[in-house]
Amino acid sequence: MPQWAHLGLAALLLASTALLGGAGADIDWWENASLYQIYPRSFQDSDGDGIGDLKGITSRLGYLKEIGITATWLSPIFTSPMSDFGYDISDFYDIDPIFGTLADFDALIAEAKSLGVKIILDFVPNHSSDENEWFEKSVNREEGYDDFYVWDDGKLNAETGQREPPSNWVSVFSGPMWTWNEKRQQYFLHQFQVKQPDLNFTNPMVREHMLDVLKFWLDRGVDGFRIDAVPHIYEYRFANGSYPDEPISGWGSDPNAYDYHDHIYTKDQPATVDLMYEWRAFLDKYRADNGGDSRVLLAEAYSSVETLSAYFGNSSHQGTQLPMNFQLMYLSGYSTARDVVGSIDYWMQTMWTEHQTANWVVGNHDTNRVADRMGAHKVDLLNVIVNSLPGASVTYYGEEIGMSNVDVECTGDSCEDRDGERTPMQWTAGKNADFSQGESTWLPLSPEYQRYNVQTERGVSRSSLNIFKGLQELKSSAAFLAFKDEGGFSYEAVTEQVLQIIRTNKYSEEYRILVNLGNDMEILNGLASKTYEYVLVTAYSTHYAGQKVDLSQRIILMPYEAVVLRWLA
Repeated sequence: MPQWAHLGLAALLLASTALLGGAGADIDWWENASLYQIYPRSFQDSDGDGIGDLKGITSRLGYLKEIGITATWLSPIFTSPMSDFGYDISDFYDIDPIFGTLADFDALIAEAKSLGVKIILDFVPNHSSDENEWFEKSVNREEGYDDFYVWDDGKLNAETGQREPPSNWVSVFSGPMWTWNEKRQQYFLHQFQVKQPDLNFTNPMVREHMLDVLKFWLDRGVDGFRIDAVPHIYEYRFANGSYPDEPISGWGSDPNAYDYHDHIYTKDQPATVDLMYEWRAFLDKYRADNGGDSRVLLAEAYSSVETLSAYFGNSSHQGTQLPMNFQLMYLSGYSTARDVVGSIDYWMQTMWTEHQTANWVVGNHDTNRVADRMGAHKVDLLNVIVNSLPGASVTYYGEEIGMSNVDVECTGDSCEDRDGERTPMQWTAGKNADFSQGESTWLPLSPEYQRYNVQTERGVSRSSLNIFKGLQELKSSAAFLAFKDEGGFSYEAVTEQVLQIIRTNKYSEEYRILVNLGNDMEILNGLASKTYEYVLVTAYSTHYAGQKVDLSQRIILMPYEAVVLRWLA
């Protein structure tokens, strides 16, 4: 983006904050939160079976408090045959024995509340397991469950006389989205695995059941939900009950692959937006009736920013507080500061100017780790960026210590291409990284765990862990809390490779964050007319905390260096 164009956007952002926020605007806890995703199988094993569990998570909650985490969301822990590692739920009201019991969950909630760490659950409403009793009842056409899932007779081929699926829809995991059920003599819809039949949200009874699920876990003390696979919840159906074929996208050549079609009838339907408003209203009423802080909804939606805006809300309805922003996950080791600005702009041009909200996701259980996407030497740079921008940050476990993907040998049907980013948390340099006292772990440990682990990094001043902790401390500063005030923040690429982020309360405190994404030394002249102090420096820096720098002169950044500078009135 040309510099003048970006300056125009900056002016627009300032104008919007003046209109929407104003100086001293109140912020809710989630707006500036540090969120942390735990993959329960891989966080801490308490019983020696090599698989993480709830008691293990409970024993490590103090670590989350230590590193400044506001809330953690847990990938699915509900009863499941584990065809999709818990995203195929057979009982929405219970804990899978792999992870423990409801009593273990209650103990986790109690410990989290004592520490002031909020707990968010993964909520998987689009589908259930085919081993869920709801599906079994629907197959048998039991009263009240007949159309609990999406069923259809299909259509007859006029030439062959053979029965065919209702439409050409292809599942996310490839192959037909429709599967024939011999017992019921109908096709059922599954946007994902065949063992994950889609619930029929046009049925009011399904929606009531899901509200009951939400209430069950709210009553047990959870602080919100991350909603899985939001775009897939509804599908389009003609008035006569038939399903339209989706057009060819032109993006792929394999008709059985998901990208072969343009999913205009199976993603981001208007009814899905309305459902988000319904759930938000339910959570807000629950708070009004029961007190406490806001209960939050995170929406997993790989959708356009315009669609995410609709999921957040409009002038008359509120939706999910945090429609998850994955833009920074698309950066690579070749990305420049201007690329970063482009990714930030994509979100801010819509979500900040319309709603004054932002969130920045670092990674998740479906994406290669930052060390693999961008390089181990740039892990700290991305952590600095996401935690310096206004809004909430979302960190995948282990990214704060620079964990990398592990080569996992595929053996058998349970092999997952995504296992590399799901390996055990690296706590110490000891046996099994102190993740488990068992003889083996469910996935192999990184061969680098003796270097990259919590215990070791606690003792290294410029380790990724200590940089991360320092960034969380900054989030409670006056300048960082003023992000809704007029002129409270700005960002720009001051060169092709150097990103600058400014956070200020306009009168007593200002931070300048400089990040050099390039492999050359950068010399910057005349950035400001004040003298600043270094308060945080990364491992590649030649500077030290407490050192002063006059920004009216020059500042030198080494390759891959990031610094946080502070000015106090």
